[in-house]
Amino acid sequence: MPIPDSPARPASYRTVLAVPEFRALLLAQTLATCGTVVVQTTLSVLVYARTGSALLASLAFALGFTPYLFGATLLSAVADRCPARDVLVVCQALSCAVAAAMALPGLPVPVLLALVLVLGVAAPVFQGARAAALPDLLPDGGYPLGRSLLRLVAQSTQVAGFAVGGLLLLAVPAAHALLASAAGFAGAAVLLRYGTRRRPARLGRGGSVARASLAGVRQVWAVPGLRPLLLLTWLPPALAVAPEALAAPYAAQLGAGPAGVALLLCAAPAGSVAGELLYGTLLSPATRARLLVPSAALIFVPLLGFVFRPGLLAATALLVVSGLGYPYAMALDQRTLEAAPAPLRGRALTLALAGLMAGQGLGFAAAGAVAEFLDPSLVVAGAGLLGSAVLLLCRGATRRSPVRAAPGPSTARFPNTRTP
Repeated sequence: MPIPDSPARPASYRTVLAVPEFRALLLAQTLATCGTVVVQTTLSVLVYARTGSALLASLAFALGFTPYLFGATLLSAVADRCPARDVLVVCQALSCAVAAAMALPGLPVPVLLALVLVLGVAAPVFQGARAAALPDLLPDGGYPLGRSLLRLVAQSTQVAGFAVGGLLLLAVPAAHALLASAAGFAGAAVLLRYGTRRRPARLGRGGSVARASLAGVRQVWAVPGLRPLLLLTWLPPALAVAPEALAAPYAAQLGAGPAGVALLLCAAPAGSVAGELLYGTLLSPATRARLLVPSAALIFVPLLGFVFRPGLLAATALLVVSGLGYPYAMALDQRTLEAAPAPLRGRALTLALAGLMAGQGLGFAAAGAVAEFLDPSLVVAGAGLLGSAVLLLCRGATRRSPVRAAPGPSTARFPNTRTP
Protein backbone atom coordinates (compact mmCIF):
# COMPACT_ATOMS: atom_id res chain seq x y z
CA MET A 1 0.00 0.00 0.00
CA PRO A 2 1.59 3.33 -1.01
CA ILE A 3 2.42 5.72 1.76
CA PRO A 4 0.95 9.19 1.17
CA ASP A 5 3.31 12.10 0.92
CA SER A 6 3.90 13.85 4.20
CA PRO A 7 2.97 17.52 4.19
CA ALA A 8 5.73 19.83 3.10
CA ARG A 9 7.48 21.55 5.96
CA PRO A 10 8.27 25.27 5.79
CA ALA A 11 11.79 25.89 4.56
CA SER A 12 14.37 26.51 7.27
CA TYR A 13 18.12 26.20 7.66
CA ARG A 14 17.55 22.73 9.11
CA THR A 15 15.50 21.51 6.15
CA VAL A 16 17.92 23.04 3.66
CA LEU A 17 20.87 21.29 5.31
CA ALA A 18 18.90 18.04 5.33
CA VAL A 19 19.19 17.88 1.51
CA PRO A 20 22.25 15.70 0.71
CA GLU A 21 22.95 17.41 -2.61
CA PHE A 22 23.04 20.81 -0.95
CA ARG A 23 25.44 19.56 1.71
CA ALA A 24 27.77 18.34 -1.05
CA LEU A 25 27.49 21.71 -2.81
CA LEU A 26 28.15 23.59 0.43
CA LEU A 27 31.26 21.55 1.23
CA ALA A 28 32.51 21.92 -2.35
CA GLN A 29 32.00 25.68 -2.08
CA THR A 30 34.01 25.71 1.15
CA LEU A 31 36.93 23.87 -0.46
CA ALA A 32 36.81 26.07 -3.56
CA THR A 33 36.73 29.30 -1.55
CA CYS A 34 39.67 28.17 0.58
CA GLY A 35 41.57 27.27 -2.58
CA THR A 36 40.88 30.65 -4.16
CA VAL A 37 41.93 32.61 -1.09
CA VAL A 38 45.13 30.60 -0.67
CA VAL A 39 45.97 31.19 -4.35
CA GLN A 40 45.42 34.93 -3.96
CA THR A 41 47.50 35.16 -0.80
CA THR A 42 50.31 32.97 -2.12
CA LEU A 43 50.60 34.75 -5.44
CA SER A 44 50.63 38.18 -3.81
CA VAL A 45 53.55 37.11 -1.61
CA LEU A 46 55.31 35.28 -4.46
CA VAL A 47 55.02 38.15 -6.94
CA TYR A 48 56.19 40.70 -4.38
CA ALA A 49 59.17 38.51 -3.44
CA ARG A 50 60.19 38.24 -7.10
CA THR A 51 59.58 41.82 -8.22
CA GLY A 52 59.56 44.00 -5.11
CA SER A 53 56.58 45.79 -6.70
CA ALA A 54 53.59 46.52 -4.47
CA LEU A 55 51.53 47.28 -7.59
CA LEU A 56 52.19 43.87 -9.16
CA ALA A 57 51.54 42.16 -5.82
CA SER A 58 48.15 43.89 -5.53
CA LEU A 59 47.39 42.99 -9.16
CA ALA A 60 48.04 39.34 -8.36
CA PHE A 61 45.34 39.63 -5.69
CA ALA A 62 42.84 41.76 -7.60
CA LEU A 63 43.06 40.39 -11.15
CA GLY A 64 40.81 37.47 -10.26
CA PHE A 65 37.88 39.88 -9.95
CA THR A 66 38.61 41.81 -13.16
CA PRO A 67 37.10 39.35 -15.68
CA TYR A 68 33.74 39.02 -13.91
CA LEU A 69 31.85 41.19 -16.39
CA PHE A 70 33.68 39.61 -19.32
CA GLY A 71 32.79 36.12 -18.16
CA ALA A 72 29.19 37.06 -17.43
CA THR A 73 28.72 38.87 -20.75
CA LEU A 74 30.27 36.28 -23.06
CA LEU A 75 29.88 32.99 -21.18
CA SER A 76 26.67 33.30 -19.13
CA ALA A 77 24.72 31.15 -21.62
CA VAL A 78 26.78 28.16 -20.49
CA ALA A 79 24.72 28.10 -17.28
CA ASP A 80 21.53 27.56 -19.32
CA ARG A 81 22.82 25.47 -22.23
CA CYS A 82 24.78 22.83 -20.30
CA PRO A 83 23.77 20.62 -17.36
CA ALA A 84 24.60 22.52 -14.19
CA ARG A 85 26.63 19.68 -12.67
CA ASP A 86 28.84 19.50 -15.76
CA VAL A 87 29.52 23.24 -15.61
CA LEU A 88 30.33 23.14 -11.90
CA VAL A 89 32.69 20.17 -12.23
CA VAL A 90 34.49 21.59 -15.28
CA CYS A 91 35.00 24.97 -13.57
CA GLN A 92 36.56 23.32 -10.53
CA ALA A 93 38.68 20.99 -12.68
CA LEU A 94 39.91 24.03 -14.63
CA SER A 95 40.73 25.83 -11.38
CA CYS A 96 42.64 22.75 -10.21
CA ALA A 97 44.69 22.68 -13.41
CA VAL A 98 45.43 26.42 -13.22
CA ALA A 99 46.53 26.25 -9.57
CA ALA A 100 48.76 23.26 -10.35
CA ALA A 101 50.27 25.12 -13.32
CA MET A 102 51.04 28.10 -11.07
CA ALA A 103 53.13 25.77 -8.90
CA LEU A 104 55.52 25.01 -11.79
CA PRO A 105 58.97 26.40 -10.98
CA GLY A 106 60.28 29.45 -12.78
CA LEU A 107 57.04 30.70 -14.37
CA PRO A 108 57.41 34.37 -15.38
CA VAL A 109 55.27 36.86 -13.46
CA PRO A 110 53.20 37.83 -16.56
CA VAL A 111 52.27 34.16 -17.01
CA LEU A 112 51.22 33.92 -13.36
CA LEU A 113 49.03 37.01 -13.75
CA ALA A 114 47.50 35.57 -16.93
CA LEU A 115 46.62 32.39 -15.04
CA VAL A 116 44.91 34.50 -12.37
CA LEU A 117 42.76 35.99 -15.15
CA VAL A 118 41.75 32.48 -16.24
CA LEU A 119 40.54 31.76 -12.70
CA GLY A 120 38.59 35.01 -12.80
CA VAL A 121 36.84 34.12 -16.06
CA ALA A 122 35.68 30.76 -14.67
CA ALA A 123 34.37 32.25 -11.40
CA PRO A 124 31.18 33.99 -12.67
CA VAL A 125 30.28 30.96 -14.79
CA PHE A 126 30.60 28.69 -11.74
CA GLN A 127 28.61 31.05 -9.53
CA GLY A 128 25.88 31.53 -12.11
CA ALA A 129 25.50 27.79 -12.69
CA ARG A 130 25.47 27.18 -8.94
CA ALA A 131 22.79 29.82 -8.35
CA ALA A 132 20.69 28.48 -11.23
CA ALA A 133 20.99 24.91 -9.91
CA LEU A 134 19.92 25.75 -6.34
CA PRO A 135 16.16 25.91 -7.05
CA ASP A 136 16.36 22.37 -8.43
CA LEU A 137 18.08 21.17 -5.25
CA LEU A 138 16.00 23.24 -2.82
CA PRO A 139 12.32 23.44 -3.76
CA ASP A 140 9.53 24.81 -1.57
CA GLY A 141 11.10 28.20 -0.83
CA GLY A 142 14.54 26.96 0.14
CA TYR A 143 16.44 29.02 -2.44
CA PRO A 144 16.98 32.21 -0.38
CA LEU A 145 17.98 30.18 2.67
CA GLY A 146 20.42 28.15 0.60
CA ARG A 147 21.96 31.33 -0.78
CA SER A 148 22.12 32.71 2.75
CA LEU A 149 24.05 29.66 3.96
CA LEU A 150 26.43 29.92 1.01
CA ARG A 151 27.08 33.56 1.90
CA LEU A 152 27.65 32.73 5.57
CA VAL A 153 30.07 29.94 4.72
CA ALA A 154 31.85 32.07 2.11
CA GLN A 155 32.43 34.91 4.59
CA SER A 156 33.71 32.55 7.27
CA THR A 157 35.83 30.57 4.82
CA GLN A 158 37.46 33.69 3.42
CA VAL A 159 38.68 34.66 6.88
CA ALA A 160 39.85 31.10 7.55
CA GLY A 161 41.41 30.90 4.10
CA PHE A 162 43.56 33.97 4.68
CA ALA A 163 44.73 32.48 7.98
CA VAL A 164 45.43 29.08 6.40
CA GLY A 165 47.23 30.73 3.50
CA GLY A 166 49.47 32.67 5.87
CA LEU A 167 50.26 29.58 7.94
CA LEU A 168 50.99 27.52 4.83
CA LEU A 169 53.46 30.11 3.59
CA LEU A 170 55.21 30.02 6.96
CA ALA A 171 55.45 26.23 6.89
CA VAL A 172 55.95 25.27 3.23
CA PRO A 173 57.22 26.81 -0.03
CA ALA A 174 54.80 28.78 -2.19
CA ALA A 175 54.64 25.98 -4.76
CA HIS A 176 53.40 23.56 -2.10
CA ALA A 177 50.72 26.03 -0.99
CA LEU A 178 49.54 26.30 -4.60
CA LEU A 179 49.43 22.51 -4.87
CA ALA A 180 47.31 22.45 -1.69
CA SER A 181 44.93 24.87 -3.42
CA ALA A 182 44.83 22.59 -6.46
CA ALA A 183 43.93 19.69 -4.16
CA GLY A 184 41.08 21.76 -2.71
CA PHE A 185 39.70 22.48 -6.19
CA ALA A 186 40.04 18.79 -7.09
CA GLY A 187 38.16 17.81 -3.95
CA ALA A 188 35.39 20.26 -4.85
CA ALA A 189 35.13 18.76 -8.35
CA VAL A 190 34.86 15.23 -6.94
CA LEU A 191 32.18 16.28 -4.44
CA LEU A 192 30.14 17.96 -7.16
CA ARG A 193 30.54 15.03 -9.55
CA TYR A 194 29.48 12.33 -7.10
CA GLY A 195 27.44 14.33 -4.58
CA THR A 196 24.95 15.98 -6.95
CA ARG A 197 22.62 14.62 -9.61
CA ARG A 198 23.02 15.43 -13.29
CA ARG A 199 19.94 17.27 -14.55
CA PRO A 200 19.23 18.26 -18.15
CA ALA A 201 20.04 21.75 -19.36
CA ARG A 202 17.24 24.30 -19.55
CA LEU A 203 18.07 25.13 -23.18
CA GLY A 204 19.32 23.11 -26.14
CA ARG A 205 22.64 23.83 -27.78
CA GLY A 206 22.92 25.79 -31.01
CA GLY A 207 24.95 28.77 -32.18
CA SER A 208 27.88 30.31 -30.38
CA VAL A 209 27.94 30.65 -26.62
CA ALA A 210 29.15 34.26 -26.84
CA ARG A 211 26.30 35.27 -29.16
CA ALA A 212 23.73 33.52 -26.99
CA SER A 213 25.22 35.15 -23.88
CA LEU A 214 25.08 38.65 -25.39
CA ALA A 215 21.52 38.05 -26.57
CA GLY A 216 20.66 36.76 -23.10
CA VAL A 217 22.00 39.94 -21.47
CA ARG A 218 19.71 42.00 -23.70
CA GLN A 219 16.76 39.70 -23.01
CA VAL A 220 17.36 39.77 -19.26
CA TRP A 221 17.49 43.56 -19.25
CA ALA A 222 14.28 43.66 -21.31
CA VAL A 223 12.28 41.86 -18.60
CA PRO A 224 10.57 44.80 -16.82
CA GLY A 225 10.34 43.13 -13.42
CA LEU A 226 14.04 42.24 -13.44
CA ARG A 227 15.54 45.68 -14.04
CA PRO A 228 14.85 47.19 -10.60
CA LEU A 229 15.85 43.93 -8.93
CA LEU A 230 19.19 43.91 -10.75
CA LEU A 231 19.77 47.52 -9.73
CA LEU A 232 19.01 46.57 -6.12
CA THR A 233 21.53 43.73 -6.47
CA TRP A 234 24.30 45.94 -7.87
CA LEU A 235 24.01 49.48 -6.50
CA PRO A 236 23.61 49.11 -2.70
CA PRO A 237 26.67 46.84 -2.32
CA ALA A 238 28.71 49.13 -4.58
CA LEU A 239 28.00 52.07 -2.28
CA ALA A 240 28.13 50.07 0.96
CA VAL A 241 31.82 49.20 0.52
CA ALA A 242 32.87 52.80 1.21
CA PRO A 243 33.58 52.21 4.94
CA GLU A 244 35.66 49.13 4.12
CA ALA A 245 37.54 50.94 1.36
CA LEU A 246 38.35 53.85 3.69
CA ALA A 247 38.93 51.90 6.91
CA ALA A 248 42.69 52.54 6.86
CA PRO A 249 42.58 56.31 6.27
CA TYR A 250 39.69 56.76 8.71
CA ALA A 251 41.49 54.79 11.43
CA ALA A 252 44.62 56.84 10.78
CA GLN A 253 42.56 60.00 11.10
CA LEU A 254 41.40 58.78 14.52
CA GLY A 255 44.92 57.73 15.50
CA ALA A 256 43.70 54.17 15.98
CA GLY A 257 46.45 52.27 14.14
CA PRO A 258 46.23 48.75 12.68
CA ALA A 259 43.99 47.47 15.47
CA GLY A 260 41.47 50.17 14.61
CA VAL A 261 41.58 49.20 10.93
CA ALA A 262 40.89 45.57 11.83
CA LEU A 263 37.99 46.58 14.09
CA LEU A 264 36.40 48.70 11.37
CA LEU A 265 36.85 45.97 8.75
CA CYS A 266 35.26 43.30 10.96
CA ALA A 267 32.27 45.35 12.09
CA ALA A 268 29.97 45.15 9.06
CA PRO A 269 30.69 41.44 8.36
CA ALA A 270 29.90 40.65 12.00
CA GLY A 271 26.58 42.47 11.70
CA SER A 272 25.91 40.71 8.40
CA VAL A 273 26.42 37.24 9.86
CA ALA A 274 24.15 38.05 12.81
CA GLY A 275 21.54 39.51 10.46
CA GLU A 276 21.57 36.47 8.15
CA LEU A 277 20.95 34.15 11.09
CA LEU A 278 18.20 36.34 12.53
CA TYR A 279 16.42 36.81 9.20
CA GLY A 280 16.72 33.16 8.28
CA THR A 281 15.45 31.77 11.59
CA LEU A 282 12.96 34.37 12.84
CA LEU A 283 11.30 35.84 9.73
CA SER A 284 8.93 34.15 7.32
CA PRO A 285 9.47 34.54 3.55
CA ALA A 286 6.51 36.92 3.36
CA THR A 287 7.94 39.12 6.13
CA ARG A 288 11.37 39.13 4.50
CA ALA A 289 9.75 40.21 1.23
CA ARG A 290 7.93 43.09 2.93
CA LEU A 291 11.17 44.19 4.60
CA LEU A 292 13.30 44.08 1.44
CA VAL A 293 13.71 47.83 0.96
CA PRO A 294 13.61 48.76 4.70
CA SER A 295 16.33 46.17 5.34
CA ALA A 296 18.48 47.62 2.58
CA ALA A 297 17.88 51.09 4.03
CA LEU A 298 19.34 49.83 7.32
CA ILE A 299 22.67 49.52 5.49
CA PHE A 300 22.80 53.22 4.66
CA VAL A 301 21.04 55.11 7.45
CA PRO A 302 23.82 54.39 10.01
CA LEU A 303 26.42 55.60 7.49
CA LEU A 304 24.86 59.07 7.65
CA GLY A 305 26.19 59.28 11.21
CA PHE A 306 29.74 59.48 9.83
CA VAL A 307 29.08 63.12 8.98
CA PHE A 308 29.82 63.78 12.68
CA ARG A 309 33.20 61.96 12.44
CA PRO A 310 32.45 59.40 15.19
CA GLY A 311 35.19 57.89 17.31
CA LEU A 312 36.41 54.34 16.85
CA LEU A 313 33.86 52.60 19.09
CA ALA A 314 30.94 54.66 17.80
CA ALA A 315 32.01 54.09 14.19
CA THR A 316 32.30 50.36 14.85
CA ALA A 317 28.81 50.29 16.36
CA LEU A 318 27.38 52.16 13.35
CA LEU A 319 28.97 49.64 10.99
CA VAL A 320 27.67 46.65 12.96
CA VAL A 321 24.14 48.08 12.71
CA SER A 322 24.73 48.74 9.00
CA GLY A 323 25.75 45.11 8.51
CA LEU A 324 22.43 43.95 9.96
CA GLY A 325 20.78 45.22 6.78
CA TYR A 326 22.76 43.05 4.37
CA PRO A 327 20.30 40.12 4.60
CA TYR A 328 17.96 42.17 2.40
CA ALA A 329 19.58 39.92 -0.22
CA MET A 330 17.54 36.95 1.05
CA ALA A 331 14.27 38.46 -0.16
CA LEU A 332 15.97 39.89 -3.24
CA ASP A 333 17.29 36.46 -4.24
CA GLN A 334 13.80 34.99 -4.15
CA ARG A 335 12.27 37.85 -6.14
CA THR A 336 15.03 37.69 -8.75
CA LEU A 337 14.48 33.95 -9.14
CA GLU A 338 10.73 34.49 -9.57
CA ALA A 339 11.20 37.31 -12.07
CA ALA A 340 13.68 35.46 -14.31
CA PRO A 341 12.06 33.46 -17.13
CA ALA A 342 13.10 29.81 -16.83
CA PRO A 343 15.11 29.75 -20.12
CA LEU A 344 17.07 32.82 -18.94
CA ARG A 345 17.55 31.83 -15.31
CA GLY A 346 21.24 30.96 -15.57
CA ARG A 347 22.11 34.09 -17.51
CA ALA A 348 20.06 36.33 -15.23
CA LEU A 349 21.70 35.00 -12.06
CA THR A 350 25.18 35.04 -13.62
CA LEU A 351 24.67 38.66 -14.66
CA ALA A 352 23.37 39.58 -11.21
CA LEU A 353 26.37 38.03 -9.43
CA ALA A 354 28.92 39.42 -11.88
CA GLY A 355 27.46 42.92 -11.61
CA LEU A 356 27.57 42.62 -7.83
CA MET A 357 31.29 41.77 -7.82
CA ALA A 358 32.19 44.35 -10.46
CA GLY A 359 30.14 47.02 -8.69
CA GLN A 360 31.94 46.40 -5.42
CA GLY A 361 35.29 46.74 -7.16
CA LEU A 362 34.22 50.01 -8.76
CA GLY A 363 32.83 51.17 -5.42
CA PHE A 364 36.19 50.55 -3.76
CA ALA A 365 37.98 52.55 -6.44
CA ALA A 366 35.44 55.38 -6.42
CA ALA A 367 35.50 55.76 -2.63
CA GLY A 368 39.28 55.93 -2.64
CA ALA A 369 39.32 58.46 -5.47
CA VAL A 370 36.79 60.78 -3.82
CA ALA A 371 38.65 60.50 -0.50
CA GLU A 372 41.64 62.15 -2.21
CA PHE A 373 39.60 65.38 -2.15
CA LEU A 374 37.17 64.96 0.77
CA ASP A 375 37.43 63.83 4.38
CA PRO A 376 36.91 60.02 4.59
CA SER A 377 34.05 60.48 7.05
CA LEU A 378 32.24 62.70 4.53
CA VAL A 379 32.76 60.14 1.77
CA VAL A 380 31.18 57.42 3.94
CA ALA A 381 28.27 59.71 4.83
CA GLY A 382 27.88 60.61 1.15
CA ALA A 383 27.70 56.92 0.27
CA GLY A 384 24.93 56.58 2.85
CA LEU A 385 23.03 59.47 1.28
CA LEU A 386 23.43 58.14 -2.27
CA GLY A 387 22.41 54.65 -1.16
CA SER A 388 19.27 55.99 0.48
CA ALA A 389 18.37 57.86 -2.72
CA VAL A 390 18.92 54.73 -4.83
CA LEU A 391 16.59 52.77 -2.58
CA LEU A 392 13.87 55.38 -2.88
CA LEU A 393 14.07 55.18 -6.68
CA CYS A 394 14.16 51.39 -6.76
CA ARG A 395 11.31 51.15 -4.28
CA GLY A 396 9.03 53.00 -6.67
CA ALA A 397 10.23 50.86 -9.58
CA THR A 398 9.59 47.58 -7.77
CA ARG A 399 6.08 48.74 -6.92
CA ARG A 400 5.38 49.57 -10.57
CA SER A 401 6.94 46.36 -11.92
CA PRO A 402 5.04 43.27 -10.83
CA VAL A 403 7.03 40.09 -10.53
CA ARG A 404 5.48 37.08 -12.20
CA ALA A 405 5.51 33.69 -10.57
CA ALA A 406 8.20 31.48 -12.05
CA PRO A 407 7.26 27.93 -12.96
CA GLY A 408 8.64 25.61 -10.32
CA PRO A 409 11.50 23.42 -11.52
CA SER A 410 10.54 20.56 -9.26
CA THR A 411 7.75 19.30 -7.08
CA ALA A 412 10.06 17.53 -4.65
CA ARG A 413 9.64 18.13 -0.96
CA PHE A 414 12.06 18.59 1.87
CA PRO A 415 12.58 15.55 4.06
CA ASN A 416 10.25 15.61 7.05
CA THR A 417 13.08 15.74 9.55
CA ARG A 418 12.48 15.48 13.27
CA THR A 419 13.29 18.37 15.52
CA PRO A 420 14.84 17.76 18.93
